[in-house]
Amino acid sequence: MSTANTADSVTLARQDSTHSTVTWRLMPLLLVCYLFAHLDRINIGFAKMQMSTDLHFSDTVYGFGAGLFFIAYALFGVPSNIALDRFGPRRWIATLMVVWGALSTSMLLVQTPTGFYVLRFLLGVAEAGFFPGILVYLNRWYPARRRAGITALFAIAVPMAGVIGGPLSGGILELFHDAAGLRGWQWMFLIEGAPVILLGMVVLKCLPDSFASVDWLSAEQKQSLRDELDKEEQRKSITSFSGILGDARVWLLVAVYCAVMLAVNTLAFWMPTLIHAAGIGSDGRVGLLSAVPYLAGCCFMIACGRSSDRRRERRWHLCVPLLMSAVGIAVAGIAPQNPTLVMGGLIVAGMGASAALPMFWQLPPAFLANTTQAAGIALISSFGSIASFAAPYLIGWMRDTTHSASLALYVLAFFITLGGLLVLRTHAAAVNPQ
Repeated sequence: MSTANTADSVTLARQDSTHSTVTWRLMPLLLVCYLFAHLDRINIGFAKMQMSTDLHFSDTVYGFGAGLFFIAYALFGVPSNIALDRFGPRRWIATLMVVWGALSTSMLLVQTPTGFYVLRFLLGVAEAGFFPGILVYLNRWYPARRRAGITALFAIAVPMAGVIGGPLSGGILELFHDAAGLRGWQWMFLIEGAPVILLGMVVLKCLPDSFASVDWLSAEQKQSLRDELDKEEQRKSITSFSGILGDARVWLLVAVYCAVMLAVNTLAFWMPTLIHAAGIGSDGRVGLLSAVPYLAGCCFMIACGRSSDRRRERRWHLCVPLLMSAVGIAVAGIAPQNPTLVMGGLIVAGMGASAALPMFWQLPPAFLANTTQAAGIALISSFGSIASFAAPYLIGWMRDTTHSASLALYVLAFFITLGGLLVLRTHAAAVNPQ
């Protein structure tokens, strides 16, 4: 082996060791935070079965309220991410978590559609900066060649929220129903929302703002990270906010992200209802069955992320999961009263949607410089949230109008397919790691 190859091997081993240290220090806390974030976002899907009956909410009311979260998310994503840069990740993320924990817990007080709409909107305001903010944060710790696996590890919280949240929410709905004068759905919001306030305090104490401020990396390790990230910056072309707005690649990514959000949120907000409509009457059984697509999604997401990093390929690792989501959602609509077909479709859709989310977020950093990532990622996330509003509302309105969700599922599957094909319009040389 030549001296140059030996030096490269030593450098790579040192970088591997550094990134392993960073991962063990950061990811457990971030994973738990995002697990609760997504759980507090989707538990309204499990509450629906009891909540709508108790409060006499139609499917349209429910769908509109569930979707209002994402209108707020779209409006406040960019300001929130800019605030993250101004106040620092540690303080800003901790503040967001305390506020959304209080708002999520307050959902137990809802009595009217107006109260439901207001709290869902405010919850969207509070959560708007969390996910895009963490993506920016991770991009400042990891180089592109490692991000797919790391982002998948972080985003595994989405299917894990379903794996844990399904049985947990279903169990709370059944076991705590009418305990101490509260309905099961009220207990669910209390038990799943209040811990986030304490978790926000942990973030304030434990999360470092940057690798430059930690004492568990040596000066040599910090310099190695800095060198890797600085080298990538030289290849990025979008360096100003006006550049974000005027670049066609950004708007192409917005369209693709809308498809990703259609896939993710169709499952998040309507999977329990679709399973229930297929003939599963028990809240507990619905919760357990809802965990299955998410469990399959966890495994597929990690495998897809590792494959993408190993092969240094991004486009097909996003296109294929989106097409899987479209096929699965369409299959779930073919025979809505057939539990085998519905569950089969939801499992395929869950695998695709779970993998598509982290794979998508490998694309924007290929173009966005460090100075524009906070605004650029928030902008893409915000516009994508419009699709997140559309999915639950469309299905709710269609169920009220036609007494079936099938047509809405076919429409959503079409747009998800279109998004998957648009991925191939990006240039491989630009988005694949060097």
